[in-house]
Amino acid sequence: ADPERLAAALRERAPAAYMADLELGPGRRLLSASPERFLRVSGREVSSWPIKGTRPRGETPGEDEALARELLASEKDAAELAMIVDLVRNDLGRVARPGSVSVRDPRRLQSWPAVHHTVALVAAELAEGRDWADLLAAAFPPGSVTGAPKVRALEVIEELEPVRRGLYCGTFGWVGFEGALDLAVAIRICDLTPDHTDVHAGGAVLLDSDPSGEEREALAKARALLAACRAARRESQGGRP
Repeated sequence: ADPERLAAALRERAPAAYMADLELGPGRRLLSASPERFLRVSGREVSSWPIKGTRPRGETPGEDEALARELLASEKDAAELAMIVDLVRNDLGRVARPGSVSVRDPRRLQSWPAVHHTVALVAAELAEGRDWADLLAAAFPPGSVTGAPKVRALEVIEELEPVRRGLYCGTFGWVGFEGALDLAVAIRICDLTPDHTDVHAGGAVLLDSDPSGEEREALAKARALLAACRAARRESQGGRP
C-alpha cells in the first residue's frame, strides 16, 4: 500500500491514542493505531496502562451496549487483566521507591471505533538514582504482550512462534532530555516494505481460552487496519475495487 494513503486511511478508520508514522530506514515504514500506553514518566512519577479484554463494537447501539456489559462482566477477562496488573506492579517495583507502587484504577472500560477494551492504571515513583533507562530495562517487553511469568512466557514464545514478532509488540514513543518519557505498545501496526505490507494484531492465549474466540478477537482488532489497507489500495488504483 502507498504509505501516505495508508496513513491517511488509518487516521480516518482506526483512530487511536497512539497513532504513529515512523520511517525506519530505506523503504521501511511503521504505521500504528495503538490504543495502549506502555510507560509514562513525568518528573519522578511513573504510570502504565495495561490493556486486557476485548469485544467488537456492535452493529446497533443496543448490541454495542450489550457487548460492553458482557466484557465488564467477564470473569475470564477480569482475571487476565488482574494477572497482568500484578506483573506490571512487579516490573515497576524493581525501580520504584519502596511502597510507592499502587493500582490507581484496577479496571475500566475503554471504547474505540472497532473494539471495546478494559484497561488498568498502575503508578509508582522512581527511586533515587533510577531513571527512564532503568525503568525501560525493568519493564520491557510489555507484560500485556508477553504474559506471566514473563521470563518463562518469553521462552515459550521463542519455542512455539514460527516467525519472530519483529516490530510487533515492541514499543515506540519519545524520551525528553530532562528524563520525561511516553511510550506506547506497538500493537495494531502496519509494517511496510517496498514489496508488501504486514498487518499485525493478536490476542492472549490462556489455559481456558477458546481458540475460535481468540481468533475472532484478533480479527476484530485487525478489522480497521485491513479496511484502511483496502481503502488506500482502492485510492491508489483510482477507486477501482
